[in-house]
Amino acid sequence: MPSSVYHEKQMRQLCALHALNNLFQGDQSYTKAELDDICNNLSPNVWINPHRSVLGLGNYDINVIMTALQKRNCEAVWFDKRKDPSVINLDAIVGFILNIPSDYKFGLITLPLRRRHWIAVRRIGDYYYNLDSKLRQPESLGNEADMLQFLREQLAQEDHRELFLVLERSPNEDTAQRWLKESG
Repeated sequence: MPSSVYHEKQMRQLCALHALNNLFQGDQSYTKAELDDICNNLSPNVWINPHRSVLGLGNYDINVIMTALQKRNCEAVWFDKRKDPSVINLDAIVGFILNIPSDYKFGLITLPLRRRHWIAVRRIGDYYYNLDSKLRQPESLGNEADMLQFLREQLAQEDHRELFLVLERSPNEDTAQRWLKESG
């Protein structure tokens, strides 16, 4: 693993923040204050903001992530998991953000509650990495075929996992389909 792989570790309910910063490898880092501002802009003048946890500790939703990506000239495209990930044009992708279930822990005790957790996956050098902030260190997934198999396994789970493709926005192209390999 290259020593230059940036990896923020999980703090509080800030997995969306960590996923974004891990995706961009620390370049153009986001702050909690920036994501909170996005929440307030998405739902101004509300007492309880629907885009983050009630206590304001994080747990940001996809609307916050999508708006944060737009501020860095990127966008998230929802991937229909009925398709095989091999249809993705990996040359058009900055990386991936997955929303997966996560156990709720209170100290050493795992409670029978499930929360949602954001993780980033991206290519660094010749390899793809799982940059989940709950990992002790980034997990090398291997080459393109290995990463596609990882995505298949994630999406095959029956616990409502979602995959978002992160692309740079292009003023001259229809970004909506740029991620899809051309058939033929």
